[in-house]
Parts: sequence; structure tokens; C-alpha cells
Amino acid sequence: MTSHAATVEQYLAELPEDRRAAISAVRDVILAHLPEGYREGMQYGMIGYYVPHSLFPAGYHCDPKQPLPFAALASQKNHMALYLTCLYGNDEQEAWFREAWAAAGKKLDMGKACIRFKKVEALALDVIGETISRVPTEEYVGRYQRSLDEMKSRKK
Repeated sequence: MTSHAATVEQYLAELPEDRRAAISAVRDVILAHLPEGYREGMQYGMIGYYVPHSLFPAGYHCDPKQPLPFAALASQKNHMALYLTCLYGNDEQEAWFREAWAAAGKKLDMGKACIRFKKVEALALDVIGETISRVPTEEYVGRYQRSLDEMKSRKK
């Protein structure tokens, strides 16, 4: 469900109490572990964590007006979701994440980079925090730029 909230506080205020508590708990973990350089704000109708244009002026290649997405948190119709864009296309990081999640004894409901959950108790919050902290801004931007360069060279 896309929100039209202009701020994170407005987004949270729109949520039913149970979802507000769950989203807030995950948000607290993200903010406690977010490396320097990333910012929090509204992006694509969700709470977004991104590389601001001041650090990566080119922005997101799909919409350069948007800053480069890193992670997002949303309340969808049938579940809540944590989008860990920082895992997408990073096989080593994703393998570490899946192993750490399994070691935490939690069932993982995950697509390419989207973790779906109905209750915060289903999440391995410590693994989420460590995942966020493992990807410094410079490393993320560098990996993103290399993937764009590879896409461009394949088109030639």
C-alpha cells in the first residue's frame, strides 16, 4: 500500500497500532546500525534509507531525481516488508545474510531483496542490524556504479 505521507512521522501515524509498533522496532534497529552517509526519509511511498544526492549526484538510474535506495521499510496490504537493496546483486553478502538468519533460528520469507513479515517476532533483528552496518556508503556506491558500468558495456 503506497502512502502519500511526506514524512516518516506521518507515515508511522497512518499505521494501525500493531503495525506501527512492528515497523518502529525495525526502524530503530536500522537507525542504530545505519552507517554514516545514508539518510532516512520517504521514498516511493515507504520509509527509505538512501545515499543522498550530495554523496551520489547521479541518483538512482531508474529515476535520477531519486537518491540511490539502500533499504526500505513498508506496511503492505497483507504483510510488512523490509527491502534490503544492499543485498541485491551481492552474492557474498546475501549468502552471509541467509546463513546468519538460519543460525538465528528464524524462518526467512524472502524474495530477491524483500523480507516479508507479519510480526516483528518473526525477524532476526540482530541479523538485520548487522546487515545494515556491514555496507558502508562508499562501498555500496562503488558496487552500484560498477554494476551500471557492466550493464552499459554489455549493451555495446
